[in-house]
This record gives sequence, structure tokens and C-alpha cells, in this order.
Amino acid sequence: MDKKAKIEALVREANAQGAFNGAWLYAENGEIISKGAVGWSDLEDTIPLREDMVFDLASVTKQFTAAAVLLLRREGLLSLDDEITKFYPELPYPGVTLRHLLQHTGGLPDYMDWVDKIAKEEGTIPGNDVIVRFLRDCGEEPSFAPGEQWEYSNTGYCLLAQIVEQVAGRPFEDFLRERLFEPAGMTATRVYHRRKDRVTIPNLAWGLSLPLGAERYALPDELPEESEAVTCDGANGDGLVHSNVLDLYAWDRALRAGSVLTKEEQRLMATPGLLNSGVPAVEEDDGVAYNYGFGWDILDHPDLGLILCHSGGWPGYSTWYERFVDADRVLILLRCRDVRDERASKSFFRAMKAVARDETPERVRGIEELAVMDPDRSGWDAIVGKYDYKIGEFRIEEIVRKDGELYAKAANSSRGYELRMYPLGENIFGIKDLDGDLSFDENGLSLYGQTGRKL
Repeated sequence: MDKKAKIEALVREANAQGAFNGAWLYAENGEIISKGAVGWSDLEDTIPLREDMVFDLASVTKQFTAAAVLLLRREGLLSLDDEITKFYPELPYPGVTLRHLLQHTGGLPDYMDWVDKIAKEEGTIPGNDVIVRFLRDCGEEPSFAPGEQWEYSNTGYCLLAQIVEQVAGRPFEDFLRERLFEPAGMTATRVYHRRKDRVTIPNLAWGLSLPLGAERYALPDELPEESEAVTCDGANGDGLVHSNVLDLYAWDRALRAGSVLTKEEQRLMATPGLLNSGVPAVEEDDGVAYNYGFGWDILDHPDLGLILCHSGGWPGYSTWYERFVDADRVLILLRCRDVRDERASKSFFRAMKAVARDETPERVRGIEELAVMDPDRSGWDAIVGKYDYKIGEFRIEEIVRKDGELYAKAANSSRGYELRMYPLGENIFGIKDLDGDLSFDENGLSLYGQTGRKL
């Protein structure tokens, strides 16, 4: 397989279908096979993206937070089995250790809605120290006892960052820059709080949102449904490291050289976490079950050996960082716009991962290509009507027939819109803006495992 040609063809296909506006890099054995950028970096489509532009890495940040904890462990300043109450005795969550936080087995409640509410009420963007205030004052019970279950936790990583700051005696942002980024040669990588600190970032790839049912992109700052992009901008540890594909490749090489983290520390990060029952902590992503270590999803590939990876998502941004530890490969995908077709986006990401695994990738296919040609419409009138469906703030209120097609009248907390439904099978439909199947039976509709009855 000519991987360079295949990757660049997939990028062109995805960009043409509104499924990828971003930068990529793929390397094997210390040689970059393909890298580049496609699309635009600004709202007005006047500045072409470049591979040196920086993106908010979102949850790909978590590996750096975990690395910071391991550096302090190396210096004897903390232990992975220290309880969080050692650092903050006022927190009403006994028995939760740093190891639990690193592996997402602590059961702490999620901070975002509470911080979003407090920030709006107080007219401020709080710093990361608000995480301690949240855990002290929110009054929420833990989701489960420490170590009993696995549940992805941004709260845990924010608290880890605050503990790093307290133990190191200097700002978390400075600690990462001085102890990780600079030693690894990551010259463009920093923790930025663009809204909170009113920072202008050179070479920023602006993250743009596409509201459901909308045609035009917008800054998340302008959208009520994306308010956490502003109110949670002071957080640390779970996101907000900004970097580019070149620096992330430098991080891969620094890890391989052992120049920042020792081999023993990297083995520790790549060791699957275990629940109290002895069962591995597992995360499922796009149908693949991964073990979870410290800031990394872990996969043991039958041919390529150990793979460490992590995804990230934040308003306007979607990221993927995958390191083939044994095979010496790395795949980096950084996107700075919401996609116009979720099926095409998933198809693109799967295809790029397939190339990295020496598999033959499928073409990038969007919902229009997947839809049934000339479907049987005889049963569609039975689907038309009002429904009671809600998942989070998203609602489907009515299915209507218009110009021979079906549309879902939907709404969120700020507005309503119509979404065209594409037939995928008998009484099964897809929508460009969603990656789940919408199915109908005599009881009503089902989407993302949630049902809604017909009224």
C-alpha cells in the first residue's frame, strides 16, 4: 500500500464532504510518511490552515497531566496511593486516590454544569481552583465507591492538575511548559486560557461550531448551548493544552527516547487499570474496547503490539492521537470545525486508522451515499406525528413529511430546527448531524438507546 497516497486521498475525500477541516501527520520508524493541513483556520475562510497552527487538544491533554503526576512521584513528593483528602481535607469523598483519578475509577461527580452555572451567576470565568470549591460545596454523592466502576471523569483530571500545582508550588501551566514541553522540544505547545486571560494565540486554528440544522459556522462563544467553552475556560488538566501535529510528533520521539519520562514511568502509564473486583477498567470507543491506564486508552493489537491512543472533543475541536509503541508508528488528527456529516467523519477516522494498521481502508462515505436509493415510502405516513423524545437538552418533537421526504422537528434549550431523515433500512433513518440511527416501531422512536413515545 502506498500509504502517503492513500492518506492524502482520504483527506481530500473527507474535506470535500465537510468531514475534515484540520491537520494530520502519520509516521513510521522515525520517518514522516504524510503530513499537512486542509481547509481554513478562521471564520471568514480567508486564512488557509497550516500544519504549524495550534489546536485545542481537548482530552488528549490528559496524558500530560498524568505525566506531571509521575514526575512529582519520581521526586518523592506524592504517591499514587495518596488520597485526595491528604491534599484537600475538606473534600467529602474519602478513599479516592490519585490512582483512581488517573484511571477514571474515583466516582467523583462531573463539574461542568455546576461551574457553568456558578460562572454565569457570578459573572466570571473561574480558575481551576474552582474544582475544589465544587467538590466541597456541590453536595453531590459519588457515582460509586472508589475502584468499584469505571466512568470517564474530567473532574478527576482537573483535581489532579490542582494537586500538581499545590505540590509543585507553581502554576500548573508553568510546570507543564518547564518540565514537559520544553524538554521534549515542543516549542509551540502551551496551556492557554484564551477567554479567561484574554490571550491572543499566534497561529491559532479557530475551533468553529456548527449548530444543529444550521448552514453557517459560528464561534462557540456566540452559542448558548456551547457556553461551557467560555465558562470552563479556566480549567486545567482535562483539556486546554494547545499544540500542533509537529509538536505532538516531537512528544512521541521524546517518549521513545526516554528523555522526559523513564521507560518504567511509561510502562506504568500503559498498564491497564483494575477495578476492585480485579476486572480491567475498560472504555469503548467506536465499537472498540480499550483498557485505560494513565491518560491513555490501551490496546494490544495481535500484529502490531501495544497501541496507546486518546481522543479529544471540545466545542469546535476534535482530536485523535495514536502511538504504536512496539511498531514505532504515530497517527495524529486535529480538526477545528464541526463536521457537516457525522457518518462521513466516522468513516474518515476509521479509514485513517485502518491505513496505520496496514489494513485496506474503505472510502469516506457520508449519509447520502449510505441512504437507500428509491426507498419504499408506503409506511412513512405511520411515522409522521408528534413524539415525546428527550436526551439531555435535545428533543425530537415531531416527524413531518415535506417534499416527499421525512424531517425531524427538533429543538434544544435555545432554538428549534428541522433535520432531514435519510432512509437506511426498514423504519431506520440517519440524520447528517447525528451519528446514531433513528428507528421507529409501534411504540414510538428510538435514538442513542433512548426511546420516545408517539403522542
